[in-house]
Amino acid sequence: MTSKSETWAVRPAREQDMQTLAEIYLRVRRETFLWVDPGRFTPEDFAIHTNGERLFVCEDGHGVVAGFAAVWEPDDFIHMLYILPAFQGRGAGKALLASLPDWPERRYRLKCLVKNMRAMAFYRTLGFEVIGDGASPEGDYKEMRLGDIASL
Repeated sequence: MTSKSETWAVRPAREQDMQTLAEIYLRVRRETFLWVDPGRFTPEDFAIHTNGERLFVCEDGHGVVAGFAAVWEPDDFIHMLYILPAFQGRGAGKALLASLPDWPERRYRLKCLVKNMRAMAFYRTLGFEVIGDGASPEGDYKEMRLGDIASL
């Protein structure tokens, strides 16, 4: 059973984190996007997909990396929020979002795959609103923006 008082530390990513973050990115995509051929996800994707983005790391109270967020700052766009399965539902994602620059005054945007129902529910709970639709190689997505009153 998880304690509600679990503490998280969010910090900028360091060079020595990159291998761990790449492994989290690969693992979580393969375990979450079950409708996509897992062979389409490669270890090299992380470096390519996060090029130029600002990375934040979330650690538990023991210094174990639970997940990360990648933000494309020129557009206030949350490109990635990935949490290891063992840490999902325990507040790590909320801690990452709450630590983003100027949260919640900045009206961050993101895209969430429609088939990723757990993530869709998570973002709606935090005050993200659907502002558009689109399609990607991984499936249809909803574009979402943080509402005026964030619930974090």
